[in-house]
Amino acid sequence: MTTTTRPGSTLTALADPLTVPPTAEPMPGWHQSLGKGAAGIALLHAERAHAGLGDWVTVHAWLTTVISAGLSSGPDAGLFFGAPAAAYAIHTAAAGEPGRYGRALATLDDAVTAMTVDRLDQAHARIDRGGLPATTEFDLITGLTGIGALLLRRDPRGRLLREILAYLVRLTAPLPYRGEMLPGWWTDLSPRNRVTPDFPLGHGNLGMAHGITGPLALLSLAARSGAVVDGQAAAIRRICTFLTGWRQQHDEAPWWPQWLTVDTDGRLRPGQQTPGRPSWCYGTPGIARALQLAGVALHDAELLDTAEEAMAACLTAPGQLGMMVDNSLCHGWAGLLQVAARFAAVARTPCVAEHLAELVDRLLSGSGPAGRPTGLLEGDAGVVLALHTAAHDAPVSHWDACMLLA
Repeated sequence: MTTTTRPGSTLTALADPLTVPPTAEPMPGWHQSLGKGAAGIALLHAERAHAGLGDWVTVHAWLTTVISAGLSSGPDAGLFFGAPAAAYAIHTAAAGEPGRYGRALATLDDAVTAMTVDRLDQAHARIDRGGLPATTEFDLITGLTGIGALLLRRDPRGRLLREILAYLVRLTAPLPYRGEMLPGWWTDLSPRNRVTPDFPLGHGNLGMAHGITGPLALLSLAARSGAVVDGQAAAIRRICTFLTGWRQQHDEAPWWPQWLTVDTDGRLRPGQQTPGRPSWCYGTPGIARALQLAGVALHDAELLDTAEEAMAACLTAPGQLGMMVDNSLCHGWAGLLQVAARFAAVARTPCVAEHLAELVDRLLSGSGPAGRPTGLLEGDAGVVLALHTAAHDAPVSHWDACMLLA
């Protein structure tokens, strides 16, 4: 069934944590999920309160829900789940008010620090023995890049962020694997982090959410903010060279595969032969934004041109746009709008900005997700936040830092 997202009705439906999610069984740990649950919905209310459009009572009710049960700091924890997700939501709510939620944040800081130190130790030990990582070691959703995104907001001058940046620099160095030199972020698992016959030699993930584009965005944003470690600029350049080298040409617009594989002759090849949808998680918009951030960090005009050309082209490519099937922030119209808005703010030409109004119209008239999820990445909270950004320029709370867009 086709539904139309209207911000007013959605805000009413998401006002009371005791009545959400209204149409589906809550996922395990729903309270501590930034992507699908209460922590992500709290971002919506925090942004509105910071902008003077919502009330802090509602924000507090949602944050109370976030910490209402145990918070994971185990293997499943990352920026989008567990203690880091709770810390991100609460920090976003407390932005500009250092004393707000101070006790809760201090407790969460301790949990995040302990798990991050342990994961860094494991990652460096893995590199030392020449093993390949799972994407969950380094990615945005579950891995160290996501923790780095939290720390860039929470403690941008801190030692722990610099240690994550140093690890990411090391991650970009090539590693030998079965007689070949592969990128240090190559995994011997499938995109679902399993051993499968479809990916006998693993894959190299290019996405923002699960691949090397996330580390590129973090390294670039950190450099822009003054958080710099040895080798950081070279690592940014190394990833950019890799990504631009794997840009695919098409009559409509350039595009990138979601991942690379290795053929029987030991050569890398794209995992897909045709363009995919222009989404944040995988696809041109997320990669183009990361390349733009890298161009800013490196003061590289050619890289900025490459990013701008790709981003503008995907907004006028009927074949790619026709693959968009929902409104979600992760892989739908809301995500495309949010990336485009952030991209346009620093673009050197109006070629992206001139499409923003059309993207808003598409989002308002598009299909709601099946079952009407309520969360940030695939549900109504993310849709309303993208519309809010379009109406009010840059988010006051910088909620989309969890997407590494700014």
